[in-house]
Amino acid sequence: MIGFLKGRLAAKQPPSLLIDVGGVGYELEAPMSTFYGLPAVGEAVAVFTHLVVREDAHILYAFGTDSERRLFRGLLKVSGVGPKLALGILSGASVEDFLRTVEAEDATMLCRIPGIGRKTAERVIIEMRDNVKKLSAPTSGRMDGGLSGASSVQNEAFTALIALGYKPAEVSRLLNSVDEPGLSTTDLIRRALKSAAKA
Repeated sequence: MIGFLKGRLAAKQPPSLLIDVGGVGYELEAPMSTFYGLPAVGEAVAVFTHLVVREDAHILYAFGTDSERRLFRGLLKVSGVGPKLALGILSGASVEDFLRTVEAEDATMLCRIPGIGRKTAERVIIEMRDNVKKLSAPTSGRMDGGLSGASSVQNEAFTALIALGYKPAEVSRLLNSVDEPGLSTTDLIRRALKSAAKA
């Protein structure tokens, strides 16, 4: 199993990318969430990977963070969800947004992602519900070793607001209304509560 690749980004054209690792070009497919964080062509790049073996092809998938890869692997275990649909889900929602959607049992939100109908959305929510805590556990973050600080701050704020009695869907709305990067958990909670008071 190929766990990660480090090399030079040779080409990128969503959903495909080509990484030159010591003179060998690896073709990969990646969700849009990963594409947003890619460097320019020709620069150094590092990605987590997942290999899917089919009768007619071996396809390597690339992810900017370990949490994206873990969510992808979790989605593949849901009946009726294949790699293409799992990539679509990761392209349509961040890991944090997806986990909040599952916690809120918001099938309508999932139905907004292309390729997902009502039945599939409900099945994803039912089958992923038990995995939410596992998937939202802290990870090693990006391949460069940096932690995704923003997402951990969002997760802490989300948990705190739930503990205060807000419903998951309401918490997601409140946190989305605070669009200021770099806030501490305390500041994020304070601003979200101010936003709730105004509503």
